[in-house]
Amino acid sequence: MPERYRPIVDVHVILEHGSEILLLERQGTGYCDGQLHLPSGHLEAGETLIEGAVRELGEEVGVRAAAVDLRLAAVVHHRQNSDLARIGFFFATSRWEGEPFNAEPHKCGKLLWCDPRVLPTNTIAYPAAGITAYLEGEPLVTHGW
Repeated sequence: MPERYRPIVDVHVILEHGSEILLLERQGTGYCDGQLHLPSGHLEAGETLIEGAVRELGEEVGVRAAAVDLRLAAVVHHRQNSDLARIGFFFATSRWEGEPFNAEPHKCGKLLWCDPRVLPTNTIAYPAAGITAYLEGEPLVTHGW
């Protein structure tokens, strides 16, 4: 019997500050180093999507968002390669406590506030697809299939 399909579940957070969103430059991870991504990560066993999103914000940019302030902005079913798929839940918020800072300098080079309508060319395609879906009001998109 074939093994059951098991995509990785990711949570991404779009921090909205006026007309800009926060992106992080990856470094030292071996995955897309030098490219830009949202605060994000894998959902951990036993946590809800919202709990994972709140945790990732704290771990990566040192801010705390209330669960009620995170709204689901888009879902992206992403095919990373022929053997690996991910389902990314993109949340957005303009409310949080604290000032974002690089809380993981061993994984992040810098933080950048960017216009989501004109993403830098070194933005990773997967989160860019989620950001585009968020801007266009598309609740579900596929990427890489």
